[in-house]
Amino acid sequence: MINYLWQLKSNRGIVFSLAFCLLFLGSCSNKNTSETPKKMAIVISTLNNPWFVFLADNAAAKAKELGYETKIFDSQNNTALESDHFENALVSGYNAILFNPTDAEGSVVNVQKAKAAGVPVFCMDREVNSADAATSQILSDSYSGCVSLAKYFVKQMKKKGNYVELLGLVGDNNTWARSQGFHSVVDNYAGLKMVAQQSADFDRNKAMDVLESIMQAHPNIDAVFCGNDAMAMGAYQALAAAGKADKVKVFGFDGAADVIDAIKDGKIAATGMQFPKVMAQTAAIYADQYLKGKKDFPQKLPVAVELVTKENIEDYAAFGKKE
Repeated sequence: MINYLWQLKSNRGIVFSLAFCLLFLGSCSNKNTSETPKKMAIVISTLNNPWFVFLADNAAAKAKELGYETKIFDSQNNTALESDHFENALVSGYNAILFNPTDAEGSVVNVQKAKAAGVPVFCMDREVNSADAATSQILSDSYSGCVSLAKYFVKQMKKKGNYVELLGLVGDNNTWARSQGFHSVVDNYAGLKMVAQQSADFDRNKAMDVLESIMQAHPNIDAVFCGNDAMAMGAYQALAAAGKADKVKVFGFDGAADVIDAIKDGKIAATGMQFPKVMAQTAAIYADQYLKGKKDFPQKLPVAVELVTKENIEDYAAFGKKE
């Protein structure tokens, strides 16, 4: 009888100990799960341009402020590399992707892959050609911005003269939105003649080379309209090397630091000021809200672009208004 009672007591002790251990392990497991840090991947078309570096840094800073680990991926304007970054982000357990696409059409498949994996994608500045792949696309209103820029262009040119247009990446919708906005105004003036239109891929060095080549065939030009500020600075360098910088007006688009300084110095006529900080922070905030349960976001959120000239340059700093 005594042996039986002792065994029963011993068995109860074992059961209690096992139950306690299971409860403890379960508690530890839940604790680890709840404390696993959430992560946001920031995939950028290229970091070979200060504008995109600024966009990436602000997206990362806002995400960190909201409590997320972050990593910036540089696609180097290469859709294949961009695809590798998406694979890496999905395999590594990133909870959301803040995305600056390389190609409006070619990048769609990457966004769809993330969506299928349950990872939301928020596009910044550049869009993808899909109405439902990205959770939201926060984009500069490039078309309207270039309408305003074109009106100033017409005024500065006094409605006549020969000009060159330097386009950005042909696979980026911003390239065509800016060009179309510009031409919606300028093409109404018969005295303004476009003597050449060529892509320089939003790249400063390529813009310099392209314009040098164009000037060999068209030495008498009066203006250069550039799809971004990097190309505007490249165009200015080509003009300066040819001794024509004081005779040819250059127009850009972005609001980059060197162009803001160049407008002050009278080297660049005007630019369209984008607001990358607004786009980057909005994308991070939207991603945070999504991960906390919100699912209703605007498919496209336009961010206004402002005309910057020598007349109002004191109101602006690099990549935005003075604070």
